[in-house]
Amino acid sequence: MKLYSFPQGTLEKAIAKRMMTMVAPHKEWFADRWSQKPYKKSFMELKAMPLITFVAKGKTWTDEEFNGELAAWDVKFYDAEVEVLRPMVEGDGLLQLMQKNVPAERVQALLRKLDEDRHA
Repeated sequence: MKLYSFPQGTLEKAIAKRMMTMVAPHKEWFADRWSQKPYKKSFMELKAMPLITFVAKGKTWTDEEFNGELAAWDVKFYDAEVEVLRPMVEGDGLLQLMQKNVPAERVQALLRKLDEDRHA
């Protein structure tokens, strides 16, 4: 998938802001990992940026493109990661502008992906 050109610094700020409102134990779990450069890089590249791409391009992709890319997005999420990412799909901060006009069924598909593709 070609990632949407969204400023990484802006996304990192949104994640840091979300971390401040998280509750234990998710806050501690995510903060411990977020402070580690390899985890942060991996999380941004494999989970956060692709999610932003789905939100941004979800308005213009055909159903076939959207469903194909979603099926090809092979990641598993930890509970704390879902706590960080869910507001990006549901409408939080700067991303609200991107979320306008995303079909409701695509928003639900993204939320389902976050809920169902979990680490055991």
